[in-house]
Amino acid sequence: MGVTIFTQEITSPITPIRLFKALILDSKSLIPKLLPQFVENVVLLQGDGGAGSIEQVNFTKGNPFEFVKHRIDELDKENMVCKYTMIEGDPLGQNLDFISYEIKVEESKINIGGCICKMTTNYHGIGDFFAKEEDIKDGKDSAMGIYKTVETYLIQNPNLYA
Repeated sequence: MGVTIFTQEITSPITPIRLFKALILDSKSLIPKLLPQFVENVVLLQGDGGAGSIEQVNFTKGNPFEFVKHRIDELDKENMVCKYTMIEGDPLGQNLDFISYEIKVEESKINIGGCICKMTTNYHGIGDFFAKEEDIKDGKDSAMGIYKTVETYLIQNPNLYA
């Protein structure tokens, strides 16, 4: 099984706790609200939303994907870390067994009052398959779009998630 790892860091003027609460803890209700043209809903299939829980993201009609299922592997609210795994869904296609993600939000030492969101994505290929950057460009663009939409919403609503 080939594993391809991509990392990225995004700086934000939002405080770490606000971004973590919105992007991670309240994503089930916030993402469908902010992106109704793409996400129909997020349904908790198993668990209480913490580690071991399984969520299904259902996309709206007309999107290239119908749904994805994520298993929450770790949710550390104190250290603002979330690890989860895409275990089922159209984006896996024929070549990927699963995709694991780690998101860590921490205080920025340069942008005082802001944060750095560190994201690591591991693409676990089937057989000898290794994901190339061009293979996952749409997924990276989609994740960045969600992030920027949430950031903009928080900038426009400075009292939310305080």
